[in-house]
Amino acid sequence: MATLGAYGKKHKVTVVGSGNWGSAIAKIVAENTNEHPDLFESEVQMWVYEEETTVPKTSKHYDAASKFSTQPHKLTRLINHFHENVKYLPGIALPANLIANPSLQESVHDSTILVFNLPHQFIGGLCDQMKGHILPYARGVSCIKGVSVDSEDVRLFSESIGEKLGIYCGALSGANIANEVAQEKFSETTIAYDPPPMDSRNPTPKATTPQGPTPSSSQLDLTAINEHKDSKGKTSKVKLIVPPSDIAPIDHTLLKTLFHRPYFHVQVVSDVAGVSLGGALKNIVAIATGFVAGLGWGDNAKAAVMRVGLLEMVKFGKMFFSNNVQTKTFTEESAGVADLITSCSGGRNYRCAKMSVERKVSIEEVEKEELNGQMLQGLSTAKDVYGFLKERGKEGEFPLLVGTYRILQGELRVEDLPDLMEGVKK
Repeated sequence: MATLGAYGKKHKVTVVGSGNWGSAIAKIVAENTNEHPDLFESEVQMWVYEEETTVPKTSKHYDAASKFSTQPHKLTRLINHFHENVKYLPGIALPANLIANPSLQESVHDSTILVFNLPHQFIGGLCDQMKGHILPYARGVSCIKGVSVDSEDVRLFSESIGEKLGIYCGALSGANIANEVAQEKFSETTIAYDPPPMDSRNPTPKATTPQGPTPSSSQLDLTAINEHKDSKGKTSKVKLIVPPSDIAPIDHTLLKTLFHRPYFHVQVVSDVAGVSLGGALKNIVAIATGFVAGLGWGDNAKAAVMRVGLLEMVKFGKMFFSNNVQTKTFTEESAGVADLITSCSGGRNYRCAKMSVERKVSIEEVEKEELNGQMLQGLSTAKDVYGFLKERGKEGEFPLLVGTYRILQGELRVEDLPDLMEGVKK
């Protein structure tokens, strides 16, 4: 466990991404690095995709007599000047020790902890740009919800990052609406992090005798092991580098110190696959919940869909990640049931599905009209999960997940959902 004040070097933290959720997480991290100078360097770098923007007229910083307000400026300059992301998180004060940086390579230089918070489609390209510019013993936390699914496999975004960069990466997910978190309204989250064996500073006995552990001379040096298991229990392709001993180990205690705030409570678990799957599959369930809401069937119907959806989420995890997924991740953690409730109460997937039924138009049409170019993750996830299950002949095991996709395709009606949930074939 990390012990305050016991190490010669401090962790440097970089947040890769600066949208509304990226800026909200960066705010939390910078608040905590400032409060724990014995563990962390105060300054937090936040990589910003550079663009020109103007200060909104609704902003408290807007001054019609100032060219700084009326003319376009680099977003990084505005963030560092006003200590506010005026475009993506307006009205929220950011700590002065949070520095916006347009250079990805500079922002990650010498950082021991990398926090990823950006759209998943940019992961590959950005990781390619980071290669050769990060510390070989850095560790990561991905705040990117969901998983990558195709007919061949289900891959965690955290593991995709880890393989690209040659590091270990955990995941953060939960019932976290970015603006509410930024406004310091109380919420919870779950961090999943399974520390690799070489990160442990505590030797493990090789064997025991009837009298107890063998002498210390025969203890196993975990730092000599550069292999670790992936989310499916297989030996990872990544050969990790052991962090230096003069810096605090990145474990559950340290991560809680870095992310926990009075308004943002953190639980740290080891189930990276369960936390990641919860963030993906809940979007399909949210679409189904929106469908029945659009029919005006009421709260009882929505609760029924959520119940079946939660069961299928657990079943999916246990079936395809049997070595690691724990049921309690879905039933007890913010990344499971709490995120499901939030998504099925007012999230984008729920709202667009509801409007599509009410307006009697496709959900894709609602998506175009309502989301200003943003995409519904539930649509692509439903398609990918269906293809994955069909390839394995498991469609009948997941009637709600599969039925939702078939409704989206126009093969079935929303009114068929009750029968589908009972396993009636259509």
